[in-house]
Amino acid sequence: MKVSDKIQKAEDEGRTFWSFEYFPPKTEMGVQNLYDRMERMQRFGPEFVDVTWGAGGSSAELTMDIVATSQSVYGLETMMHLTCTNMPVESIDSALKNAKACGCQNILALRGDPPQGQLNWESCENGFSNAIDLVKYIRKNYGDYFCIAVAGHPEGHIDSQDKEDDLLRLKEKVDAGADLIVTQLFFDVEVFIEFVKRCRNIGITCPILPGIFPIQSYGGLSRVISFNNNFVPQHIWDDLESIKEDDQAVKDYGIDLAIKHIKKIKEETGINGFHIYTFNLERSSRLILEKLGLVPEQEQVKPLPWNPSLGPNRTKETVRPIFWKNRAQSYIQRTESWDEFPNGRWGDARSPAFGEFGRWGVTIKYPVEKRLKMWGEPKSIDDISILFAKYCKGKLEGLPWSAQKLEPETDTIKQRLAAINLLGYLTINSQPAVNGAKSSDPVYGWGPKGGYVYQKAYIEFFIPASKLEELTKKIGKNSEVTYFAVNKNGDLKTNTVDDEPNAVTWGVFPGKEIVQPTIVEPTAFMAWKDEAFGLWNEWAHTYDRQSPSAEVILDIYNNWYLVNIVHNDFQDDNGIWRLFDLEIDGDLSKKLRHNSSVF
Repeated sequence: MKVSDKIQKAEDEGRTFWSFEYFPPKTEMGVQNLYDRMERMQRFGPEFVDVTWGAGGSSAELTMDIVATSQSVYGLETMMHLTCTNMPVESIDSALKNAKACGCQNILALRGDPPQGQLNWESCENGFSNAIDLVKYIRKNYGDYFCIAVAGHPEGHIDSQDKEDDLLRLKEKVDAGADLIVTQLFFDVEVFIEFVKRCRNIGITCPILPGIFPIQSYGGLSRVISFNNNFVPQHIWDDLESIKEDDQAVKDYGIDLAIKHIKKIKEETGINGFHIYTFNLERSSRLILEKLGLVPEQEQVKPLPWNPSLGPNRTKETVRPIFWKNRAQSYIQRTESWDEFPNGRWGDARSPAFGEFGRWGVTIKYPVEKRLKMWGEPKSIDDISILFAKYCKGKLEGLPWSAQKLEPETDTIKQRLAAINLLGYLTINSQPAVNGAKSSDPVYGWGPKGGYVYQKAYIEFFIPASKLEELTKKIGKNSEVTYFAVNKNGDLKTNTVDDEPNAVTWGVFPGKEIVQPTIVEPTAFMAWKDEAFGLWNEWAHTYDRQSPSAEVILDIYNNWYLVNIVHNDFQDDNGIWRLFDLEIDGDLSKKLRHNSSVF
């Protein structure tokens, strides 16, 4: 969706709106951490996010990748920066084509900064000299498909000596087809208010979003203003002087200053939106919104238990297999060429939905150094069990199957999860039973107001063949419990009688049919098992092949089973756990004495 349309909708509804800016990190680990942060900050309800284009086009490929992932995986309306620097027309064409292909309808058209090591800006051969050329080119070749934003400079462009001429050039960009102005950061709010008045006086009527930068540190402020020679009022320097050595105090000051500016801008100009330069940080943005009373409602940020994709062929997708709950990016990649989402349902189980591993493949988020720091060198099954138990207790950052902390809903079952991990059931996914929580519930809720949501208890884990035999005997003919179990070779065992999907999450809402967004079904499970086992193999490659760590991990990879269990009576909170209670009463007491640090 075009940002200009979203802004108009917000204006029509009389509500405040905001957006976040991110830049491409320099390392692979940084990119993964940015994705985690963007996913968390999605809950703050930004109208859109934008991703910068590195100086001289240095991050072009990564910017495009982040934009595509943001749209398809995290369901964030995304604006892509696009600059003229080092970009011949062929490269501009490629960038616009890729943006359209991933569903991005928003471009921030910029001239750009000079390439690194170059003092003055120069156009490249067969390239554009100014942002207005880029605006005209996009409009000529793509019509109204893109919302085009341009940069505004409340203090005047650094390369312009005449503020009036600079303002006229801005109007030319708007007249050429720009829909929106996003300003550079500023610290004198009066300068911005005057800038808006001057824009309106010369006939610029499009939305103007003030660029808000919450000061993070004293030294950081000095570096930021050096880029464009921004003016900082003396009273701000005076306020900072006594606290400049206290980073936390400076951050708190920056938050309060940003809030004052936002309130005054709204009062003086009537502008209801603002754009936060996050510098890839989270806390200040969150506190600004909280202190302004702008924390969005559950319905706005969580229409489904997972973030709906904005990919062009996934807009009707309302159902997903639960197996990729903690690896959404992998799921999107495996199904990115699948266009069979009839009426928003998951489709025919026989469909060749799942493609081969592509550019991401079977990968562990963390680099080797981080893996060794978190997971050490486990030499036995007990060592690995302790790692899994610590993760369930929140004492470990992540595991290969779960690269982020567990969801808040897991708090109600984390003790039991940790316990069965110590018994050798290595859990990688779970959810508790929920019997009619309100859709507004802060832990379990999702979907429109006035509804109720339900969940069947679900758990997924790895166990050796001997334990699988014991477990299936316990399940017996219990019709309330269904399971799938498979080893890496595809030896599937199950007590289900058909291939129909089993809904494990659903919601009932006023004036709507029942929504069933999360399912368990065999075709998806068999595709997931390749990835789930592949992560063991990838973990083993962290160590020397002849090491005890590699040996124990590869033993699991080669000989264990991946199992998922659904307890179909969602009114029974403890039903799924009774399958493990006999062992918990016996072996667990010994385990707890030896591993008290986990608990």
